[in-house]
Amino acid sequence: MRIHRGGTAHPPKYQRLAADLRRRIESGEWADGGRLPVETELEGQYGVARNTVRLAVDALVHEGRVVRVQGKGTYLREPSRHDHRVHARPARRGPLTPSGEVYAAEAEAAGRQLTVDFEVAAVRARRDIAAWLGLRPEDTVMMRRRLCRVDQEPYAIEESHYRAGLAAGTPLMQDRPVPGGDERILAELGRAETAATDHLTARMPNPAEIAWFGLGPGVPLLVNTRVSSDRRGPIRVVETRYAADRARLLYELGEGAPAAG
Repeated sequence: MRIHRGGTAHPPKYQRLAADLRRRIESGEWADGGRLPVETELEGQYGVARNTVRLAVDALVHEGRVVRVQGKGTYLREPSRHDHRVHARPARRGPLTPSGEVYAAEAEAAGRQLTVDFEVAAVRARRDIAAWLGLRPEDTVMMRRRLCRVDQEPYAIEESHYRAGLAAGTPLMQDRPVPGGDERILAELGRAETAATDHLTARMPNPAEIAWFGLGPGVPLLVNTRVSSDRRGPIRVVETRYAADRARLLYELGEGAPAAG
């Protein structure tokens, strides 16, 4: 078997081998969770050295496509994606739907179990969060963190940042669920969220995030930052981080948008 080449450039042989293995994976040659040929088989199929095979498989491991199992071989990583509607079609005009309700409804619809742990703290605002909230850099903000797991697998870290004068001394700073969601408390405080802007980015995780999510090498995070407001101005900044190998973010816009497939 020859290594397929793409374009006119001549990348290293292990990169061409990795590209051909990706092609075979994407074509469905091996079922989800199936075992790839062992290194000696790939050496024979492609007529390359053992180190070339090892480097090519390393690249696929770093991409999160395959996983090595000690003493057993290399297997396709079984996808365990969970859909989350970051922006769902509103059922009616008015305040935004509480994110906690969205997470719970999605897990129930998928027949999966959602568990959430809470942490709260007063922290110094990052420069971007301070700017969105109209604060000075490193002013104190109140942070409420949700650690979300789906079927006990770490799925998302959601951090809500509030001006200290808005959240301090309210149920928003309790490390437990709030009946009706944080949004109900904001409404009772006269700051019902009616609009939001989302900023979607991706980045590599830091060591603490790698440890909590249990990420393999090379797996990035999807980071959705929502700045919500009412007519008086910004209310809170919610940064939610998802492991890219287990989350699919959906944005439903307009009436009659097709359901996720």
